[in-house]
Amino acid sequence: MTDPHSNGNGTKTPPTTTNAGIPVASDNESLTAGAQGPILLHDHYLVEKLAQFNRERVPERVVHAKGGGAFGELEITHDISRYTKADFLQPGKKTEVLARFSTVAGEQGSPDTWRDPRGFALKFYTEQGNHDLVGNNTPVFFIKDPSKFPDFIRSQKRRPDSGLRDNHQQWDYWTLRPESAHQVTWLLGDRGIPKTWRHQDGFGSHTYQFVNAEGNRSWVKFHFKTDQGIEFLTQAEADVLAGSDPDHHRADLFHAIEDGAFPSWTVKVQILPEEDAEGYRFNPFDLTKVWSQKDYPLIEVGKLTLNRNPENFHAQIEQASFEPSNLVPGIGASPDKVLLSRIFSYADAHRYRIGSNYAQLPVNRPKSPVHSYSYKDGASQILWNDPEVPVYAPNSYGGPAADPSRADNDEGAWQFDGRAVRAGYIQHAEDSDWAQPGTLVREVLDDAARDRLVSNIVGHVSNGVREPVLSRVYEYWTNVDAGLGRRVREGVEAAHGQTVDTTALDSAAVSSTTASV
Repeated sequence: MTDPHSNGNGTKTPPTTTNAGIPVASDNESLTAGAQGPILLHDHYLVEKLAQFNRERVPERVVHAKGGGAFGELEITHDISRYTKADFLQPGKKTEVLARFSTVAGEQGSPDTWRDPRGFALKFYTEQGNHDLVGNNTPVFFIKDPSKFPDFIRSQKRRPDSGLRDNHQQWDYWTLRPESAHQVTWLLGDRGIPKTWRHQDGFGSHTYQFVNAEGNRSWVKFHFKTDQGIEFLTQAEADVLAGSDPDHHRADLFHAIEDGAFPSWTVKVQILPEEDAEGYRFNPFDLTKVWSQKDYPLIEVGKLTLNRNPENFHAQIEQASFEPSNLVPGIGASPDKVLLSRIFSYADAHRYRIGSNYAQLPVNRPKSPVHSYSYKDGASQILWNDPEVPVYAPNSYGGPAADPSRADNDEGAWQFDGRAVRAGYIQHAEDSDWAQPGTLVREVLDDAARDRLVSNIVGHVSNGVREPVLSRVYEYWTNVDAGLGRRVREGVEAAHGQTVDTTALDSAAVSSTTASV
């Protein structure tokens, strides 16, 4: 792969600096306490990047701006109490839920049917407070370290000069980040454009931690399997709808619920015992990887049903805030670096976008009692404590006090060493950026799906991608699968009216370890 610090003519680019002009140590890894420890707050460059990135757009969301949603219910039909003490996941429990679906890169007015991952965000109004699960319709993502996130999103958005989206800059970024290959394979495949939001699966994507009543821990991934069946749009169908019905997905969900055709998803989890994590063949906290369902089968939990449309789109959908920091007792974070950064970043984005008192808005307000010293001043304050309640802690007047017996005392802690390092993830036996996307292409997709994948890639790459990025595109897909790389090159060069010589392409193929997904 081309050196990302080279400008292509043999000279080096200037060093990255902070906004104060201070050189930074890494564009790739955040500062953590050990390779699998938590993100350190004094990584000022990461905080600067994320905090400034969160403030780039007014007033729509920086990402996931175009979307829609509905209310419904989660019903737990199976017993997973041996894994978690979370009250809303106990057998027979029913919990009100808000779901929001979205595209990632598009703006408010963008078509629903652009090729893009779909956000799959859920807010559960539990008796222990709000629990949010902020995922996508794919089980993986483009990056594995949060320091790359602002750069990734900017590469997918509009150019600053023309105001146009640019396939060339997308591929420039992707081909310089091999870890993106798994998600890009999903994106350019059939599931890159779902027929409707009802006809897609959802994933928590990140690894979380379950804690049971005895304090025993395990790692968990959430899956939401659509009961309507997986259906998708071809690129041609999506292009027509983008012009004729740009709100196709939003309208479909609203009218389906209005007509009583309530969409539902079967909720399942994968459980990885805590002691298995260190020796598992892939790093289980890497967001670009999946856990094999052969190794850790899906366990059924319950049913998610959407049965109520919003009464006011702005108040209940546009002002809804979802944040991975909302974790109720029994569910915790993990060494997933992207998840750890989102615990800071999402709440910070909400404070900027909808105000410091965003949690007081009705759609974001928990159904459980709130006893908070944060209810004081700030923009859009709509709730306040009784004047007799002190605004500070500790106090002598009966104000609220922390109760360790009602919370996870160690807040989902895990073992790690205390060194501050920029080491990336600990490598496991079968970790590779190319293995899982290669397996997806060869073993999961059928011939027809592979043909559509090639067609989608060729169509996307043929639209403005030029050298030297074009050669890296061929190398990228050859590393995923040699046959796929050959077909992509043949298709692009045929589209450009060129003769294809695949000899060099064959010799450039990089072998990778085959992984079961």
